[in-house]
Amino acid sequence: MKKEDTVKLISSDGFEFVVDKEAAMVSQTIRNMLTSPGSFAERQHGEVTFPEISTTILEKICQYFYWHLEFASGKDREFPIEPELTLELMMAANYLHT
Repeated sequence: MKKEDTVKLISSDGFEFVVDKEAAMVSQTIRNMLTSPGSFAERQHGEVTFPEISTTILEKICQYFYWHLEFASGKDREFPIEPELTLELMMAANYLHT
């Protein structure tokens, strides 16, 4: 896989997730960061830092991106969410427009 086909998502703890660009584009916020005209650092370097999203939550979000690509197109399968992550995940999902 080529570097331009991936995006690096960095949590508030500094943990880096390298995901397929197509998967990351599930998020409207990330899509805007990577495709907006201009010389935004995110677009130039293909990486996005989330100072307010912990590693645990960002990992779950990355899992959701891939789940969405595979199952959200009509297949009846729920995305598993641990109850203790619900509030933080909802806040992150709201910010990411996912």
